[in-house]
Amino acid sequence: MRRFRSPLGGLLLGAVLMTGACEEPEVNEPGLIGGWTTAGCEFSRTPETMTIGDRVLPVTPAGLAAAMARIDAGGRADHAGSYAGLEVDQERVRAIVYRVPSAEFDDFIRQAAQDTCVFVRDAEHSLSELQGWQAHIAADLDLWKSRGVRISTISARHDGVGVEIGTQDVDRARHQMPRQYGRTAPLIFVEEGPVTPFQSRGVPTAPQKGG
Repeated sequence: MRRFRSPLGGLLLGAVLMTGACEEPEVNEPGLIGGWTTAGCEFSRTPETMTIGDRVLPVTPAGLAAAMARIDAGGRADHAGSYAGLEVDQERVRAIVYRVPSAEFDDFIRQAAQDTCVFVRDAEHSLSELQGWQAHIAADLDLWKSRGVRISTISARHDGVGVEIGTQDVDRARHQMPRQYGRTAPLIFVEEGPVTPFQSRGVPTAPQKGG
């Protein structure tokens, strides 16, 4: 799965991610447990593509893109305590929404999806919660620099798992930062090189088979 991280100086507070397909159970039942799908998943759809030169690239259908935009906007504005983020699975022509279980938000997802296919999965933390941690850590960058922890990127994971911290000093960060923020702080440490100039994110596309 390709991940987008936010270089410091162009800090992102949560992102919509495009990803490849995973093998999840296909169910279509209401309820608060993740793993259910909307009614639109009952219908098969052919993936859409576009050709640029000699390359055939996947394309998110307009209806699915619009449904994703509705869910993302509504999740951030009216269901911030639940919404974590989303992905698009272009091969299966569906969106995958991550959320802290909420009956109200689940009802919104069903309405916003209309006739498109949306697969709903559980998340440990909402985007708004992770954004709070992200902002807190960003405000402490000088502190961590003085302690020898060079932080290159900070990003709220779209699946609600935690805040991903890219650093050249993983071991030091893993030892010191939980002591500062608490052992239950949702921090994920990854090896990351120095900060690179921020570039436009655009919309990442799902990896294709064999590529």
